[in-house]
Amino acid sequence: MPELPEVETIARGLASRVSGDVIESVWLGSKPEPLKSSAAEIVETLESKRIAGVRRMGKHIVFDLDRAGIRSSKSKNQAHPKKTRVGISAPASSDAQWIVHLGMTGRMLVCGADQVVEKHTHAIARLASGRELRFVDPRRFGRLSVAHGFEASGSEPLEIEQERFVELFRGRKTPIKSALLNQKLLRGVGNIYADESLFRSGIRPRRRAASLTKDDLQRLYAAVREVLKEAIALGGSSVSDYVDADGEEGFFQLQHRVYGREAEPCVVCKTPVKRVVIAGRSSHYCPKCQK
Repeated sequence: MPELPEVETIARGLASRVSGDVIESVWLGSKPEPLKSSAAEIVETLESKRIAGVRRMGKHIVFDLDRAGIRSSKSKNQAHPKKTRVGISAPASSDAQWIVHLGMTGRMLVCGADQVVEKHTHAIARLASGRELRFVDPRRFGRLSVAHGFEASGSEPLEIEQERFVELFRGRKTPIKSALLNQKLLRGVGNIYADESLFRSGIRPRRRAASLTKDDLQRLYAAVREVLKEAIALGGSSVSDYVDADGEEGFFQLQHRVYGREAEPCVVCKTPVKRVVIAGRSSHYCPKCQK
């Protein structure tokens, strides 16, 4: 599943490509799973709107929409014909938002209108520039919705102050790995970056959050921010289906120190990396470097 760095990379790419463009018409596929809002509501909200900006909120891509002042001559129900790549802040005048959650395999691509429409394409927004925004999701765990004043739960890890971060986790009885993945506490951090952050801070994923000292949590705070910033700079981690808005893969997977490296030697001490399952999620760590 795309995590904060991947979603940030996609949002930045989309912001540079489509901000200021106008959505002329919308086509939605027949599969109901991707639609968190009704098809009619999505079409009504998106058509004839200008994309004022694109940003990330947690693991969501948020398109801020303004009234374009024009109306498309195309029918809202017109079907698309078959055919054989830190985001911008929300403007104060934004009327509504188009919210995209990529799920496990979702992709948001900017395409030419003449490009072949991939299988598992569930939404196409035709733009006044002649390009198209396409949502492709083979496993259909992604979600499309519209909202006014959208807010995700949890604190942004790249914005939260150190003191607040320490207070979020201090005293919690759950394993620190599970606490890091709790989107109601810290939004956007997923399996990859939790493992990498715990390794850099020298903390085992099974450690109860309540057992961590203030110094432990301060090291973890610094590690989370360091890992996320490095991953964003490298375009995220492509370990499965992830590509950016241009269809390009990221490179942070080449920098993974523990994630996905079970039985391989630790990059620091050469001890084999171990994998354990915590609350149904794989966790990778070095038994010597992490205590």
